[in-house]
Amino acid sequence: MPDEKQRLSYVLFLVAGAGLVNVARAMTLSFLAIKLQQAFGLGPAMIGMLLGIGPLVGAVAAPFAGSLSDKVGRKTVLTLTLLSMALALVGMGLAETVIAFCIAQVVAAIAIAINEPISRALMSDVCPEPMRLKYFSWRYMAINFGFAIGPLIGIAAGAASTTLFIIAGIVYALFALALHLLNVPLHRSAAEQASAQRISILQSIKTAIRDPRLAFFVGGGTLLVAVYGQWSATLAPYLSGSIPGGVEIFAYIVSINGAVVLIGNPFARRFIERVGALNALIVGCLLFLVGELGFLASSGLWGLAIAMVIFTIGEILVVPSEYMLVDGISNDHNRGSYFGAHSFSTVGNFVGPTFGGLMLGAFGGPGMFLLFAGFSIVSAILFAIGTRMPPPKGSAQSTLAAASGAVVGPHLRGVYA
Repeated sequence: MPDEKQRLSYVLFLVAGAGLVNVARAMTLSFLAIKLQQAFGLGPAMIGMLLGIGPLVGAVAAPFAGSLSDKVGRKTVLTLTLLSMALALVGMGLAETVIAFCIAQVVAAIAIAINEPISRALMSDVCPEPMRLKYFSWRYMAINFGFAIGPLIGIAAGAASTTLFIIAGIVYALFALALHLLNVPLHRSAAEQASAQRISILQSIKTAIRDPRLAFFVGGGTLLVAVYGQWSATLAPYLSGSIPGGVEIFAYIVSINGAVVLIGNPFARRFIERVGALNALIVGCLLFLVGELGFLASSGLWGLAIAMVIFTIGEILVVPSEYMLVDGISNDHNRGSYFGAHSFSTVGNFVGPTFGGLMLGAFGGPGMFLLFAGFSIVSAILFAIGTRMPPPKGSAQSTLAAASGAVVGPHLRGVYA
């Protein structure tokens, strides 16, 4: 059985890899909306729909991929996903037509949708439970380090240039190779692994979706992802079409988002530890509300920058809190299925750009920003209800809950221990 130092070293490898590939992702995919608008002359509604198709398909595929990772191993599924992302990025770089570009973008979006839940499940598998919030926060900080510097690299080298896409594809391929070569220091016994392999993929998914807590988490998560998951797909057309110098302002806004995550993430983690994941998530939703109203009221760089700072503070509270809530209702046998089923909430990456783009086209900025503000409030309500739901009858967690007299998981009780 691997010792704790070996396991934490592997977790740090995953954190560093997440940061590296997201530099590659941010310097290319951040400018897709602008690319489709300026190079192909598409309008906001069409851009939103095209950028939302991939996440929609990915939301359906992710639960099956998560359950598959419970059976065949996270490393195998994750390596194949990263290689698919590498090929998709190269394809976008070489595409000369809208159709070819969008096909490659859909493949990339599906790979991203599958990569996230399996990466989180692998980190939970390896990382000791008391340290998971810390390393989830570090991973999220590494990802946003990529989004802090990636857009600046993209602007400097030419937004959506062919060379950048090819370089990004190489970065993903190298991380896939390193992941394949390293052994995963799992602490599951052979009997536990065999037990997981005897459960079919459909059984694993059925078990996850029968949990009423997870159902509310998926509903709330869908609305949250609609707000923050692809905010660039709606904010970029709004800024470029409504604000003078909007393209340059957008690049700064993206970098501000990443920079605030880097600076504020340690403080956010301590806040989550103090007040609990649910309370922190609700505060984050309220900050999303304020941030959206700030975007609506701003007409220049400084106002938009302040609104983005508020919005991002909400983001760094919401994202790790949501991960910890899902982790708190799963176990070693079904973690891939639970994270995979929860990743159905990435359908919000379709809801956000599609409905946001429609509202932007029909009613302008006020319609779009008020829609997202409403999503934030409803999401907080759904998570609050979900934490008060009992575990599914007959589950191991239900038995443990009955014995302890409380819902399983310290995060669900609002206290991180």
